[in-house]
Formats: sequence, C-alpha cells, structure tokens
Amino acid sequence: MRARPALLLDVALVLLFVLIGRRTHDDPLSLVGLARTAWPFAAGVAAGWVVAVLRRRPPAALVTGVTVWVATVAVGMLLRAASGQGTAVSFVVVATVVLGAFLVGWRGLAARLPADPAQPR
Repeated sequence: MRARPALLLDVALVLLFVLIGRRTHDDPLSLVGLARTAWPFAAGVAAGWVVAVLRRRPPAALVTGVTVWVATVAVGMLLRAASGQGTAVSFVVVATVVLGAFLVGWRGLAARLPADPAQPR
C-alpha cells in the first residue's frame, strides 16, 4: 500500500473514533465540536507518520501501525490535557484499545491479504 491511502485511512479511522465517542456521549455532531475533539489525535497521527517516514517504514507494516498508534494516543492525550479537555483514566484506556484496534488492526488484516489479488493466500 502506498503512503497517501494509508495516511488517509488512519485519519479516517481517527475521525470514526471521534464520531463514535461524540455520539456515545450524546455530544452534538457540529463541525466545531468534531474539530475540537479530533485535533489532538490528528496531531498525534501526524507525529506518528513523521516518525514512521523518518524510520523508512512501509505504510502498511505492523510496526508503522504501532508507531502511529502510540503517537496518536500519547500526543493526543497530552494535547487534550494541555487544552483542558478530559483525560480520565477510563477514556485513556478506551482510546488506547480502540485506536490500537483501528490503526494496527487494518494493517494486520492487510498483511493477511495476498499481494497479488489474483492469487489466493
């Protein structure tokens, strides 16, 4: 997989996480609310991608997924705390698990697919 689709998928999955969270807590689905909730995690995705690119890791590699996941959670929570948003332990646990399943999970699934779609694995 090329870098751009992988990056877009990571960002889309972070936005899905934000949408699910806002919906679960009955927060309004306004653009401002979504942006306020998403920006710390988007910055974390960006940080993870910078590290992965500097380390010259393939976009769909599991190690890239772990790098992006850890950066997304760590940077996201630090920025949430710095901006006065919630970082309750239960939220950190849920965010860590869900973002891990999303950001590492799709790469695990992709690794199981044949490189050539015409050949079964």
